[in-house]
Amino acid sequence: EVQLVESGGGLVRPGGSLRLSCATSGFTVDDYAIAWFRQAPGKEREGVSCISVPDDVRYYTDSVKDRFTISRGDAKNTVYLQMNSLKPEDTAVYYCAATPLGLGTSPTFYNYWGQGTQVTDSS
Repeated sequence: EVQLVESGGGLVRPGGSLRLSCATSGFTVDDYAIAWFRQAPGKEREGVSCISVPDDVRYYTDSVKDRFTISRGDAKNTVYLQMNSLKPEDTAVYYCAATPLGLGTSPTFYNYWGQGTQVTDSS
């Protein structure tokens, strides 16, 4: 059974940092691209960052460049999103997703999804 489980969300002050984790199981992550999406209340789900595991190519949406970093953990089945210099507009539910089709920024490109983890501005 394919599973993606996010963790690491919480309350954070503007300028603070959080590291989100996406633990995967049930598939060979070496053959997949893993992405982080976010969805704020009343807004569409937005692609934040993704990594093509086979060739380590990474993508970031403009609003998070130089603040967020996507990486693969030493355990190989975990992907992280390090979020620094957080802003109120980063408040959202963050989801990780997986696809065997290569890098993509559209939610429709992804086959498997986690349940999401909430990131909230505490100001």
